Order: sequence, then structure tokens, then C-alpha cells
Amino acid sequence: MVMSLFVLAGTTQNAQAQSSVTLYGVIDTSIEITNPGSSWTTRMDSGAYRGSRIGLRGSEQISPDLRILFDLENGFGSADGSLATAGTLFNRQAWVGLGAPWGELRMGRQYSPIYIPFKGQLDAFGAGTIASGLNNLSKITPYTNNGITYLSPDLHGFSTTLMVALRDAGDGNGLAGNYETFAYRNGPFRISYAHQQTQGDAGLRANLGGVSYRLGKTTAFVSFFNGDGGSPRYHDDGLSVSARYAVSTRLRASLGYTYMRDRSGGDSNADQFSAACEYDVSPKLMLYASAALLQNHGDAAFTLRGVNVTGLPAAYPGAPIKGVQFGMIDRF
Repeated sequence: MVMSLFVLAGTTQNAQAQSSVTLYGVIDTSIEITNPGSSWTTRMDSGAYRGSRIGLRGSEQISPDLRILFDLENGFGSADGSLATAGTLFNRQAWVGLGAPWGELRMGRQYSPIYIPFKGQLDAFGAGTIASGLNNLSKITPYTNNGITYLSPDLHGFSTTLMVALRDAGDGNGLAGNYETFAYRNGPFRISYAHQQTQGDAGLRANLGGVSYRLGKTTAFVSFFNGDGGSPRYHDDGLSVSARYAVSTRLRASLGYTYMRDRSGGDSNADQFSAACEYDVSPKLMLYASAALLQNHGDAAFTLRGVNVTGLPAAYPGAPIKGVQFGMIDRF
């Protein structure tokens, strides 16, 4: 009897040791000074580089090769404490899944596979801040409801993520969308491609991909994007080139250029010149600064924005947009 109690206690302690719940978060706050073609405006932003968030991430080992996983993540405004999406507590992620040697399976609201971390690895600006022309001039779907996702393990440098999204109740049968990403990494070289197709009145087809190569202290990026759909309709394609230089182990500087071509039959093209720098104060705290000049042509009205920031609207069609930004990210 005593031995049985010791065995039971040891089993319980072992099970508890194999379960974990982690509280995590990001607070990203910046000051932006922008001229959308009329006058200079100063404002405080939240989520310009990485969306401000707080979340709970957990796992439980139920067998030697199988884990139960979940993630609940809420986005908020660090400037005023508001919910990123009114009336929605976990607007960024709310999923449960399984993890095994063959990969992960997730179900629920998730980042679309084409968003994070995929898009953030395609330019020197991490597809964030006003400096990322790739972010400002391309269009994708960042979050997906009712998603069923498979994430493969790394197989000799190859990895893939596949997602299908079911329709909301009342929207009929069939799929609301599908997403596929593929990547290969070999030392300093990385190549990747992603595709999405969402359905409905605002359905969007989009493609995004690129290559990067690290040579010494410099990492160079070349990426492409195109899309058709959304509301208002987006029918464009483009190319982004950028480079990041590690000045030191803590300081990085980046330059970039992005060109977008109007495919709708008009001449509403746009391009952007960008510069940025990042400084790691500590492993958790990073300071950043960015600057950009976005030139609209024809009737184009693109603007400078961030990952979770709505940019100031162009003062008029074809207006040039100029801006600088200074911010910090604290992770916990």
C-alpha cells in the first residue's frame, strides 16, 4: 500500500512536470511624425513593428511522442489600453492542437500562414514599421477564423505550412480559404513561397515569396508579391529589395526600396525608399527608428503604416507620404 502511494505520487509529479502554461507578451509603442501630403502630424502608435499583445501558451505531454497545445492571444493598444478588436477578447489567436514528431495540427483562430513569421522574414525591416514597403504596398489576410493547420517539422532544411479555413455558421458549406507556404534554408541561404485564396465578396488571391542570403555582417533580401481581390479591390504586383547590416552585436541598420505596379489597367503605381535601425538594450528590450518616403502615382493612395497601425490617409490621390518613427519593444 505504501509502495503504491509512492508510485502514485511519483506519477503525479511526473505528469505535472510535463505540463506548462506560459504568460507572454509584447508591448510596442512608438512616436510617428508623418506628412500624408498636406501637413506634418505627430501621434503615438501601438504595434508599429510587432503588434502589442498578451497571451497564454500551454502544452501537456500525454505520451512520449504526443503533446496537447493551445494558444490564447489578445491584441491591445499600448497607447490607450483598448482592445485591438472591439468586443473580441482573443482577436489574434485562440486555438488548440496536437504536437508530434510528424509536425503540429492546430484548430481555431490563428495567424494565417502567410503572415507571421513568414512575411517577417522577407525584408530587412521584418515587414514592420513604416519602413517596410513590402508591408505597405502588398495585401494579405493576417488572421483566419475556423482554421485547420498542419505545420511540418524541419526536414533537411525544408518546411511547409498548410491551412484550410471553414466558413462561419450561416455562410453555407465549403471552404472560406486555403493557404500554403513552403521554405528551404541551408546555412546563410533561405528561399520561400506562400499562396492564399480566400472566398466570398472580399475574397483575395495573393502570392508572396523571396530569397535572402547572409554574407558576413550583411543580409540581403529580394522578395515579390502580387494580389487580386479584397475590398476595395487590390490588383497589383511588386518587388522589394533590402539589406540589413550588423554594425555590432546589438546595433543593426537597414536600407530598402519597394516598387508596386498597378495591374488594374490604370497607372496608379507606387514606390518607397526606406531606412531603419534597431538597438538591443537587453535581450527583452529593443529600440528602433525608421524613415520612409512613399511616392504614389496616378490615383494611388497608399500610405505608411505598421503591423497593427492604420496609416494616415493620403491627402489626395497621388500624394507623396513622408514619415519618421521612433519606438521601443519590450517582451516578456
